[in-house]
Amino acid sequence: MGNMKAAVFVEPGRIVLDSKPIPEVGPLDALVKVTTTTICGTDVHILRGEYPVSKGLTIGHEPVGVIEKLGSAVTGYEEGQRVIAGAITPSGHSNACLCGQPSQDGAGTRHGFRPLGGWRFGNTIDGCQAEYVLVPDAMTNLASVPRELTDEQVLMCPDIMSTGFAGAESGGVKIGDTVAVFAQGPIGLCAAAGARLMGATTVIAVDTVRERLAMSRSLGVDHVVDFKAGDPVEAIRQLTDGRGVDVAIEALGTQGTFEGALRSLRPGGTLSSLGVYSSDLRIPLDAFSAGLGDNRIVTSLCPGGKERMRRLMSVIASGRVDLKPMVTHRFTLDEIEQAYELFANQRDGVLKVAITP
Repeated sequence: MGNMKAAVFVEPGRIVLDSKPIPEVGPLDALVKVTTTTICGTDVHILRGEYPVSKGLTIGHEPVGVIEKLGSAVTGYEEGQRVIAGAITPSGHSNACLCGQPSQDGAGTRHGFRPLGGWRFGNTIDGCQAEYVLVPDAMTNLASVPRELTDEQVLMCPDIMSTGFAGAESGGVKIGDTVAVFAQGPIGLCAAAGARLMGATTVIAVDTVRERLAMSRSLGVDHVVDFKAGDPVEAIRQLTDGRGVDVAIEALGTQGTFEGALRSLRPGGTLSSLGVYSSDLRIPLDAFSAGLGDNRIVTSLCPGGKERMRRLMSVIASGRVDLKPMVTHRFTLDEIEQAYELFANQRDGVLKVAITP
């Protein structure tokens, strides 16, 4: 079918634009022509060598596009249809899927444990920072984009929105809850928005970047805490009259934010962890109440699959959440290396970048 441009992992410190063959389509696959994609913080972990992938792999896991070609066994879709696919691409028939955990499809095999479950794009198979991406198990993973929604409106659905909302869902946020979200990068912003949708009446955002705190306010956060201005745990205690929060969502992946989230909980509260950690975590004895505080610590990997994508796009279409302002910079695929340099170094107030092949 010829060649295409793709962002390829060469070695730690180098992701470059290269030429690769356009993928061949299997019976259950769909070839999607990418119209918009983006760079995720996990891609930066790959760039820095903090998360290992094979050399020569196409990076990226947040595709918006148009079906170019369908596999012979795929039904219910047509070529030319606008679609998205989640960063997590479950098969629909694995043990994990049948146990109700489709995001963990593939996490455990007879060859040992593989972290991050059903995350295949840009991890174990070629991803979507390219002109084309091959979507496996298309009937499980392709979701049609409503005509009234633009690419940039749905760009957060495949990963960032799904992950952030999962933090609120796994944390069991209830009507009337007070929720603290540690870190207001894209995932933390979505976690704050998800907590409000689930009924939290007080949402506290912790960060120090002015633009991110302003974005938090625009998404309806009630209080912002600048962690450089003082101890964020003490600030949260003051905002809750010493009670602590019902749910604390950790959205960065560091010891400091994890510990801060744990210390901010009320007795019996839940720490919902979304961070990708690159070293061992330590749980302080006092913060954990020596194991007697009735606290819960839960982790989440973003759910995937077409029904998850449909629900997220429904939230966008309803107008209850507008995530399009999170796209702060735009590049063409030819400029992907410049986009990585900007995003990896968090310059110029960047939140998310839109990449258009």
